[in-house]
Amino acid sequence: MKNGIIKNIKKEVLSDNWYTLNKFTFDYQREDGLWEEQKREVYDCGDAAAILLIHKKEKLVVLTRQFRMPTYQNAHKSGMLIEVCAGLLDGDSPEVCIKKEVLEETGYKIERVSKVFESFMVPGTVMQKIHFFIGYIDDAVIVNEGGGAEDETENIELLNLPFETAFKMIGSGEIIDGKSIMLLQHAKIHQLC
Repeated sequence: MKNGIIKNIKKEVLSDNWYTLNKFTFDYQREDGLWEEQKREVYDCGDAAAILLIHKKEKLVVLTRQFRMPTYQNAHKSGMLIEVCAGLLDGDSPEVCIKKEVLEETGYKIERVSKVFESFMVPGTVMQKIHFFIGYIDDAVIVNEGGGAEDETENIELLNLPFETAFKMIGSGEIIDGKSIMLLQHAKIHQLC
């Protein structure tokens, strides 16, 4: 199948409150050569970075728990989600961003991180690409209590869990965040913990 060709792209901003919601109208050339008009809404919240923090010697991972309104609206218990540390790039490189997020959310000052892959999580509607990292905290320094940036109203709870316990929480439904599942599975496949 050849790639479709698009033309006559029109963009309309539907919302620019917290992030940006655009409506795109365009002509798409199908495989049979015919053109059809398509309309898509695209949510742009910026690219992000996520990291699984591993304490290799103790076989622990550091995860976070925080309230997420979309999960609450989709009938997920109290809306509290267990996740890996993550954040928006906000103009930083993925590596600089994730080190900053680790410090804000967990209190660890981490010097080295390893990028393992990138992924579009919801490519049908969300423009965001996430950069995924692994970081070891054996040698990291704790410089504050973590919990998130006060001006961002994050209210993050830290969880230090045995790796195998965290991995089993995927199957039990206690961890249902996609980026966290992907990083925990990556760690399991590559025996990182």
